Formats: sequence, C-alpha cells, structure tokens
Amino acid sequence: MAIQSNAGPQTTARSSVMPDSKLHQFFIQQLQDVYWAEKKLVKTLPKLADAATSQRLKQAFNDHLEQTINHVTRLENIFRLFNEEPKALKCPAMAGIVDEGADIIDETDNGSAQRDVGLIFAAQKAEHYEIATYGGLVTLARTMGHDDAAELLDQTLAEEKVTDSLLTRIAEEEANVNAVNEKYEE
Repeated sequence: MAIQSNAGPQTTARSSVMPDSKLHQFFIQQLQDVYWAEKKLVKTLPKLADAATSQRLKQAFNDHLEQTINHVTRLENIFRLFNEEPKALKCPAMAGIVDEGADIIDETDNGSAQRDVGLIFAAQKAEHYEIATYGGLVTLARTMGHDDAAELLDQTLAEEKVTDSLLTRIAEEEANVNAVNEKYEE
C-alpha cells in the first residue's frame, strides 16, 4: 500500500526510474485503471443526476460530470508526458461501485429522499476510491521525480476531495434529514 501525503515535495531520494522499471510499469497500470474509472463515471454521472430527487444533488452530479471530463483529459495529458498512448484497463472496483449505484436506483422509490441517500453513498464510495488512487499516484510520481505528472494528479485529487465534502454536506443538510421522515411501506 502506498503511503500518501499532500505535504508538498518529498524529501526522499528520487531515483532515476526507468520506463522499464517495475515501479514505472505499476504506475502506468494504475493510470490505466483510473482512466477506465473516470471514463466510466462520465457515462454514469448523468444517470445519477437523472435519478436524484434533490435539485442540489442533481446539480452536484452535473457539476462533477464536467470535472470528470476534465479528469479524463488530464489523464490523457499525463499519458503523453510518458509517451504512452492513453489506454483504459478495466477497474473492477469502480465497475462494482457503478453496479451498486444502479442497484440503488432499481431498489429505491423514484422521487424519494431514501434514493438520494443511496446515491450519495454510491457516489462517495466512488470518490473515496478515486481519492485513494490519486493520492497513491501523486506519491509515486513524486518518488520517481515526475513533478509535472504529480502536479496534474494532485489537482484531480484536490477536486475529488472537494466533491466528497460537498456530498457529505448535501447528505447532512438535506438528504438524510428528509429520509428520516419517509415511512417504510412494503
């Protein structure tokens, strides 16, 4: 497990990591994984926005869609920094989270706060996965001396954290409070 830090430049020695090193190859594979995840979210976020009841949650999903499109472009730019063709490697973790989100939509009532609570849960699971992945990638990029890539990855990491915080506020201020008052009916 990679240890992550946002404390700025690392003081550890930077080795000259060669493109054929195991660490570089792992880094590229993780970029491919998160690239697939981001591209999948570009397709999924409109569905979450359509399923959401709250206008605030719909707007959060739509705003994050625009950010996610930028994340895809940013990843493509990072691939180019390494003379790599952007390639998506299926991310089983994100595939599972997306499937869980679809199940939440299927299993909750349209127009309910309960659905919004479930959508926030699914979205935050995706955000937490991305936060962990981008945090690890930033650390690896810095370790290998790839400061340009680290800076781009750190921008995305910061945006993912802001989205996660926004989803928490929507849950605490709106969705959870509204769902408490909904009656369970079989």
